Amino acid sequence: MKSRLDKALQSQGFGTRKACRLLVNRGAVRVNGVLADDPDADVECAGLVLSIEGVEWRWHETIYLALNKPEGVECSHTPTHHPSVFSLLPEPFVTRGVQCVGRLDADTTGLLLLSDDGAFIQQLTSPKRKVAKTYLVTCAEPITDAQLSSLAAGVTLSDAPEAVAGEGERVSERVLRLTIHEGKYHQVKRMLAAAGNHVVSLHRQRVGGLELPVSLAPGQWVVLDEGGLAAVRGG
Repeated sequence: MKSRLDKALQSQGFGTRKACRLLVNRGAVRVNGVLADDPDADVECAGLVLSIEGVEWRWHETIYLALNKPEGVECSHTPTHHPSVFSLLPEPFVTRGVQCVGRLDADTTGLLLLSDDGAFIQQLTSPKRKVAKTYLVTCAEPITDAQLSSLAAGVTLSDAPEAVAGEGERVSERVLRLTIHEGKYHQVKRMLAAAGNHVVSLHRQRVGGLELPVSLAPGQWVVLDEGGLAAVRGG
C-alpha cells in the first residue's frame, strides 16, 4: 500500500494535512532514515519507519495498545475528578483517535487495551462475545468458601435479568482471582458486595488470553504485535 507522504503523516496523528506538509518542508521528517523534502512523494506504508523531530514512529494502519493503568486516572477524554488516561499516551495516538476498549474505574489498576479500530473495540466489548477478563481482587474481609460458591453459582445485580457468575480462586486469605465474562458498571465490586464482602482494591490481570506484561510499569504502554492480538482474540 502506497500513500502520499503528507497523507501518511496525517493518518498517524501528526496533525492536519497542512501541518504535516509544514513538518516536511522544514526538514523535521525522515522516511526510513532518509531526510524527506517532498510532502507529495509516494511512500510504501508497509514497514514504513517515520522519524519526526528525531523521534521514531512505525507506521500502523490501525493501532492496538496495552497499557498498565495506574490508580487515579480516568478512562475518559473529559475526566471529572482525575487526570485522563489519554494524558499517558503520545499526542499522535490521541490525535488519530485511539479509544479505550471498555473502561476501568479511576481506582482500578492493570491491563487496559486501546485502539483506533472501531470493529476491534466493538468485538471485545460486545456482550455477545463474552470476552474473559481476570482481576486480582483484594477484599476487606477474609474470603469464605460460601462466598466463592455464591460467585460461582451467580449473584443477582440490579441491572442484570439473570444471575451473574464468576470463576473465583482464593490466592490468599483476602485476595481473590476472579474471571468474569461481562462488562457491567462496577461489576466486580457489586458482585463481591452481593456475595457478602467488600472490594478494597482491584487490578485487571488479563483480557481474553492476553496477560498484562510483567515488564510494563504503571503508566507505561506497548504496541501489541500479531501475537498479542491473537492472544486477546483467542482467550
